[in-house]
Amino acid sequence: MSRRRWRDGRGRLVVGTDAAGPGTSVPLEIAASYRARTKGLLGRDAIDGAMLLTPASGVHTFGMRIPIDVAYLDRRLTVLAVRTMPPGRLGRPRLRSRHVLEAEAGTMAGWGVRAGVRVSVEPGGVDSGSVRGG
Repeated sequence: MSRRRWRDGRGRLVVGTDAAGPGTSVPLEIAASYRARTKGLLGRDAIDGAMLLTPASGVHTFGMRIPIDVAYLDRRLTVLAVRTMPPGRLGRPRLRSRHVLEAEAGTMAGWGVRAGVRVSVEPGGVDSGSVRGG
């Protein structure tokens, strides 16, 4: 599998694409630069969709205003673990994690994000109401 190189920007997170259907598509912010990863969700009261921090193996919630769901992803974008973190916490880095997804607490379960699920990322300026075909 080729190594992914994303840039800061927007895209779509797709969860659960298989023979059963197209899966769930969620607006995504991509934080690939050091500056964007460092800022993350700091100072926000909400997020529309999710944020992908890449590369990343762990996160903290110091300075955050809201609790968040954190999903640790391996290099193939398979979810290793999902944890809900309140503000003011330091999450332990995950050994095989290469990327971290963040979203408002409680939302990932509704999207079907759980350990063992593989997600995909569609980079680009996709509007939250549009669907991207393959």
